[in-house]
Amino acid sequence: MTGLVHVIGAGLAGLAAAVRLCERGRNVVLHEAAGHAGGRCRSYHDPVLDMAIDNGNHLLLSANRAALSYLAAIGAAARLAGPAHAEFAFVDLAGGERWTLRINDGRLPWWIFDHRRRVPGTTAGDYLSIARLLWSSQDKTICESIKCEGALYHRLARPLWLAALNTDPIEASARLAGAVTRETLARGGRACRPLVAPEGLGHAFVEPALRFLSARNVKVVLGHRLRAVDLTHDKVAALEFDGERLAIREGEGVILAVPSTVACDLVPGLEAPDQFRAIVNAHFRIDPPASLPSIIGIVNGTVEWLFAFKHRLSVTISAADRLLEVPREELARKIWHEVAAVAGLPKAMPPWQIVRERRATFAATPAQNARRPGAITTWHNLFLAGDWTDTGLPATIEGAVRSGHRAADLFVAHDKG
Repeated sequence: MTGLVHVIGAGLAGLAAAVRLCERGRNVVLHEAAGHAGGRCRSYHDPVLDMAIDNGNHLLLSANRAALSYLAAIGAAARLAGPAHAEFAFVDLAGGERWTLRINDGRLPWWIFDHRRRVPGTTAGDYLSIARLLWSSQDKTICESIKCEGALYHRLARPLWLAALNTDPIEASARLAGAVTRETLARGGRACRPLVAPEGLGHAFVEPALRFLSARNVKVVLGHRLRAVDLTHDKVAALEFDGERLAIREGEGVILAVPSTVACDLVPGLEAPDQFRAIVNAHFRIDPPASLPSIIGIVNGTVEWLFAFKHRLSVTISAADRLLEVPREELARKIWHEVAAVAGLPKAMPPWQIVRERRATFAATPAQNARRPGAITTWHNLFLAGDWTDTGLPATIEGAVRSGHRAADLFVAHDKG
């Protein structure tokens, strides 16, 4: 074993970095300021519902190669579930129309020529217009690159990009939308299968990772907040925790996998995204109808995505800053009204919980995307990780895992050099 690495932050970026480093034969210490690991990707017991819920609903796709390789490494690949093919159920609340988008497995998109597979009210030619995003410039928004109008935009493109970027397409980066499109729709149905963690994010992404690390004698220190980084000349010389100073010796390194605001407080001169967008999640304790699809996209409503879990229905609303000040019960009733209509359930509202993340992700605008730093810093033994770093993707689980892998690989390459 060589090259001790202190990974700061036990969110998905930090966990992915720690797992990767263990696979590369490095000694690791994982530090986390909170009393739990997982960051924004975690599960917890909610006393109101008296059941475990996720901090936020996350949908993965079969194209998320880094996230899937991370799950395979920690022995949790089987903890995601989804259909055998790329199928997405939708409901338009404006007229009650329902359809299922069915993308064929291969790269040649013959599904767009079949009206039974594509979005109602669209033609095959409509889909070709999306291709312009694949060559968008860094400073363009989605709606400056393509026409944000018509059935395809409102019934598929907008829901997809809003969920992926957590930013309205009117102001969202065309470059990031193009990256998502390139890795999913442009690669065919094999890359677009929806995947969820039916037993919870913690069960899939966090608990197996902690067991993996424990089995390899990785020290995980919770409630251990980093207060300062001693940067001397071209390296990290020490880490300052509450009442503790850890010297960083020659050959050792630090991966800073903390939120952007924290990183900027610790690293002088660091430029990072400084604008954010909210996400609202709602959970209802009720048994979903047996015929209800596990994931439903909702158009022309407040709700955007409905997830059917065991004994629970959950919804996600992206770019939800407009809902942050709405009274909780008023918001819950508004959401349940839509959920009940989609699921065919009684209007009486079951036990519920609202989770509002005010700073869920950075605002995925061209200007904010340009502020994302790379993993390498001025200091040769300090590397950055997090979905806010320059991963080429929006702030997603896939982006977080890729950033952790990238930082770990850079340290290993530096250590060998």
